[in-house]
Amino acid sequence: MPSFDIVSEVEMFEVANAVANTQKEVATRFDFRGADARVELNEKTKEIQLSAESDFQVEQLLAMLENQIIKRRIDAQVIDAGDMQASGRRMIQTLSLKDGLDQDTAKKIVRLLKEEGIKAQATIMGEKIRVTDKKKDTLQTVMAFLRQQSLGRPLQFNNFKD
Repeated sequence: MPSFDIVSEVEMFEVANAVANTQKEVATRFDFRGADARVELNEKTKEIQLSAESDFQVEQLLAMLENQIIKRRIDAQVIDAGDMQASGRRMIQTLSLKDGLDQDTAKKIVRLLKEEGIKAQATIMGEKIRVTDKKKDTLQTVMAFLRQQSLGRPLQFNNFKD
């Protein structure tokens, strides 16, 4: 029976490239000359820390990082920006990356499919949802329907089996 998986994954090497490009851009920008501004990625916790001397500079760092992430074809919805905090004479903002489907989002997707009246079988399997049906056309309808929804995180469809 045809099936596919719905996942929400972040390609960390692309995020690392976006962070590196942001650091290069900070080094070349005139408004950051002489300023101690940093963009640091922690791949284990999937967090990015922005730090600078003022809140305006942190906002500029965030805008540059978002541009680099979008250039790398990563949906900007993966960034969950925390509150800005003062630490001495520095402002620090921690961004967490949304990776994987949490249970609430998975349940919401299954509920949306049922409310839409799509007859495909959706099963939550950890951080992914497996959708099965007898017809490929129904599965393609599910993909098209979910692309139109705004769920707060990017969705990918993989592991398509015939």
